[in-house]
Amino acid sequence: MNCFKRFRSSLNLKVVSICAVILVCTVSITFCMVERHQERLIFKQVESQARILFKQIVLTRRWIADHGGIFVEKLPWVEKNPYLKKSEIIDITGKRYIKENPAFVTRELSEYSKKEGLYWFHITSLKLVNPANAPDEFETIALKRFETEDIQELTTIQNVEGSKLFRFIAPLYVEPPCLSCHPGYRLGDVRGAISVTIPINHVYTSIRHNRIIMAVGTLFISFILLSVLYLSLRKLVIKPITGLKEALENYHGGNYINIKARSEDEIGVLYKSFSEMMKTVMSYQNSLKEKVQDATKELMLANEKLLETNKLYRELSERKSDFISRISHELRTPLTSIKGAVDYINKKLTSHKLDCENLSELEELLTFTEIISSNTERLTRMVNETLDLEKIETGRMELHFNDLELSHIIKGVLIDIMPILDKKRISLKTELESELFVCADEDRIKQVLVNLLNNAVQHSPEGDEITIEAYKTGEWVAVRVADNGPGIPPEKHKKVFQMFYKERQGGTGLGLAISKSIIETHGGEIGVISDGIKGSVFYFKLPFVKGKNGTVNSGCR
Repeated sequence: MNCFKRFRSSLNLKVVSICAVILVCTVSITFCMVERHQERLIFKQVESQARILFKQIVLTRRWIADHGGIFVEKLPWVEKNPYLKKSEIIDITGKRYIKENPAFVTRELSEYSKKEGLYWFHITSLKLVNPANAPDEFETIALKRFETEDIQELTTIQNVEGSKLFRFIAPLYVEPPCLSCHPGYRLGDVRGAISVTIPINHVYTSIRHNRIIMAVGTLFISFILLSVLYLSLRKLVIKPITGLKEALENYHGGNYINIKARSEDEIGVLYKSFSEMMKTVMSYQNSLKEKVQDATKELMLANEKLLETNKLYRELSERKSDFISRISHELRTPLTSIKGAVDYINKKLTSHKLDCENLSELEELLTFTEIISSNTERLTRMVNETLDLEKIETGRMELHFNDLELSHIIKGVLIDIMPILDKKRISLKTELESELFVCADEDRIKQVLVNLLNNAVQHSPEGDEITIEAYKTGEWVAVRVADNGPGIPPEKHKKVFQMFYKERQGGTGLGLAISKSIIETHGGEIGVISDGIKGSVFYFKLPFVKGKNGTVNSGCR
């Protein structure tokens, strides 16, 4: 009774007992599986040994048959084979020799091996020539099955006079050398069989010995594990809980608040100790409520200030956006006028070039007007791109989504940029799949394509080739633009999509940033692949919206 109460009140004993049950069950199952597997392996070794012996006997018989039998000296213990004609010869010295066939040699070898007690074998047949080869019960069953069934061997274990014997038997088939001694058979017929018998008492002794070793080892390992578990629980769990219990018992006062313990173990004692702390906790609650109220008031004031700060930030952001929009619009008008004037002057100077006397001065003026025109175009493009980027970031860019076939859009853009390609004698290679349906704003997607193609043309060597591909991959439509320019180092792949960042000379530094914003607004992905040595591949992906039945899966926004 005292032991039972101790068990109920001891967490350590509970945990160790549960672990002991689990450990014993696990180890027992493992032991049985390993023991059975080991037993199967041992018997497979015995079976393999019997099979090798059978094959060795067959090879010996075949060698004797291929040589027409063998002659051995007629010694006093050598018997003459009564089933062979002309089985005795005498050489010129007067020595007598007896001819032995495969069956006779097999029987003699079996008698030798049986005397050694290692194994023995027996040649037998249902159609006997020598009564000594008569089959026993196991051999008779096997021979009948060999003739009627397509089996190659049979095995069994027999208990004969207290000894365990492993029996193996396999058929003998008629071969060409056999026909001379066994007429009436055809090649491939079952002539008989050879059974191999191996004593296996030592095998069972070995199995019992292994079981004892494994059982002792299992008990020893279980004892060690349980001991370590018990000591670990006592040191790492029970003692800290006991210490906590003692600390909690000393940390109380005032009114007693009863909390019913769920058990009588250490955890139950911990519940009782915890109940003694409740008064102290309650005494702190009132003061905490006042502190929480004060903190809530302070938080509300801080929140109001934060709202005012956010409001001011939004106003500043709106003013910034408005300023950028205004200054961009203000810059567009004079830039357009300057560009028109420069183009007009350039045309006039070009048309009167042959009429002027001082051609060198005129050519110099033309050079300057071309520089002014180029920089004016660049500044105009920068203003337009800055305004577009601002609209995208502030959500004021109006996008018109429609169902588009992307390969058709790409072909149209390629026609538009042909003059730029011809200027640098750059060839274009296209690999475009059909039915690449996306939900997108056509103008903005064209803008991204133009930016990527202009970027490729700008950094490609003169007379080189640019490749553009479009294909479906999973639930996406991917577009790739590849050039053979100087390349972009891997650590700068993300920087090229930042505003005003230029890894290579030329451009405004905004085209790729705008392209990134447009693609991400469409729910897509954009990036670059390059080893930084030669060539770059800029790509973007958009969601594919056409289903297998030809209808749009999600529709356009």
